[in-house]
Amino acid sequence: MPRRSLLILATVLLVIAAGLAGYAWMSRQVAGPASTGTALVGGPFTLTDQNGRRVTEKDFHGKYMLVFFGYTYCPDICPTELQVMMAALDQMGTEAEKIQPIFVSVDPARDTPDVMKSYVENFGPRLVGLTGSPEEVAAAAKAYRVYYARSGNTASTEDYLVDHSSIIYLMGPDGRFVKHFTYTTDAAKLASELKEATGTSL
Repeated sequence: MPRRSLLILATVLLVIAAGLAGYAWMSRQVAGPASTGTALVGGPFTLTDQNGRRVTEKDFHGKYMLVFFGYTYCPDICPTELQVMMAALDQMGTEAEKIQPIFVSVDPARDTPDVMKSYVENFGPRLVGLTGSPEEVAAAAKAYRVYYARSGNTASTEDYLVDHSSIIYLMGPDGRFVKHFTYTTDAAKLASELKEATGTSL
């Protein structure tokens, strides 16, 4: 190939390479930081447990957290999901000791620590109930990407429902998101998937 043609080809290739590099840079600026493949779920929180003790996410470091957001006046989804959670942990036997089940209220107006205490006792002694001020609950829900909003008789201060997400989150001993479970997951499947995710043996 003549030298002139080689120079033209080299120039064209350099222009194409520069264009691709520029496009990649612009894409990163629009999309933001490159994805690490880790879901942005979880983070710092400060809440109050059913015994009136102030707790943060650091109090649970070293254990897996199995977290569900709901409220004590919930007519169906919440008690069903909590029963599934606790049944799954029961099926895991002693291996479940590395997992802390946590129920976070999205109805702080009614779910005081005393109310939470009476409620979580229905599901066994290992379940921790957390509540707080509206601002504290909102911050925790935002960190976990949880949706909630009053519905039904919203004018009432006592008789109303709360629409909310129905996802169970598994957080690692370092507080990082591991995986989530949908409302359709039964106790046997949940126990099996917890076993796999935490490296336990039934």
